[in-house]
Amino acid sequence: MSEKSRSKKAERTRYYTFIVYPESAPANWRDIIDDFHLQWAASPLHDKDINADGTPKKPHWHVMLAFDSLKTWEQANEIAAGAKGTITQPLQGAPRSMIRYFVHADNPDKAQYKWDDIDVRGGMDIADYKRTSTASDMDLLKAMIQYIEDADVTEYEDLVVYAMANEPEWFETLALRSTYFINAFIKSRRHRREVQETEGQK
Repeated sequence: MSEKSRSKKAERTRYYTFIVYPESAPANWRDIIDDFHLQWAASPLHDKDINADGTPKKPHWHVMLAFDSLKTWEQANEIAAGAKGTITQPLQGAPRSMIRYFVHADNPDKAQYKWDDIDVRGGMDIADYKRTSTASDMDLLKAMIQYIEDADVTEYEDLVVYAMANEPEWFETLALRSTYFINAFIKSRRHRREVQETEGQK
């Protein structure tokens, strides 16, 4: 195993994905995943996807696992193996983007699937994932501001590191769209505290 592969497997994250093929999956593969008692979702059966050369892809389901805490690759892969799925991969983007990919919501050139055919298990709530990016970003910003207040965050770096490890949707929003706004908010909180401390010393 290469150093890169070994390092990748040593990482911990909350979200993992893998693919299940009808031809190799046991009939009760969903029950097998349910037995691990976690939040997860499976796409509609992708049976209309086309390869770049125009040939049809093998029918398959995309699966996303959502743990309550950071898990190793080995822990996630145990679940995929039980369902006879492919090797798990840490989710590279945001959960919202993955769920939307389940139906190709943002890929109109690809076969379209129905939101109602997404199989959601373990209490996962995907209602907000159907909303537009702008509406979703506003909700994420509100959640980040609440966290900043609750955790008394005074450095942007601390929020980014936390988001990278625990909240991939926050991390994506910070990295791509909202750095200036959130950084300005944190700086404002820090400045106000400094003013209050200075006045208190007079």
